[in-house]
Amino acid sequence: MEEIRNKVTESGLISLDLAKYKPMQEIVGVDIADQLWQGLVLKEKDFRSWVKENDWSFYANKAVYIHCSADAIIPTWAFMLVSSHLNGVSSSYLVGNKEDIQKQIIITNIKNEPLSPFIDGKVIIKGCSDIPAADFSMVELVKHLQPVVKSIMYGEPCSTVPVFKRK
Repeated sequence: MEEIRNKVTESGLISLDLAKYKPMQEIVGVDIADQLWQGLVLKEKDFRSWVKENDWSFYANKAVYIHCSADAIIPTWAFMLVSSHLNGVSSSYLVGNKEDIQKQIIITNIKNEPLSPFIDGKVIIKGCSDIPAADFSMVELVKHLQPVVKSIMYGEPCSTVPVFKRK
């Protein structure tokens, strides 16, 4: 009887699961709306007091998005002031929403992927991954890998869709 062979392993295909790049740290928001006077206006003196007295250690090693859920005009300096207190405490932060911070972390994780294992490789990006903003993530991964790989496919080794092939 002939020995069972794993033809996928022998093919040299490199299978990548996007879940490898998803954010692992906790993601939390700082909502400036909570500091608005009567839900409408930001009073500088009160806001500065809140920023000074707030326990920023809560945000240690977390990814933070700074936003305002109220329909109010927030001065730019308010976002800057909050971010200045997150600097050195939070693992990452930005002004935006939860999806924005997820995307930023995904880009960082993809860019931190060394390219040397993929040089002249045939890469399959798995289609069923548990990752936020999957379409965005796949495009970022293609941008990162395309300069060095021979080919990029989408799907599973048994059924792939060609995405890129170097000429």
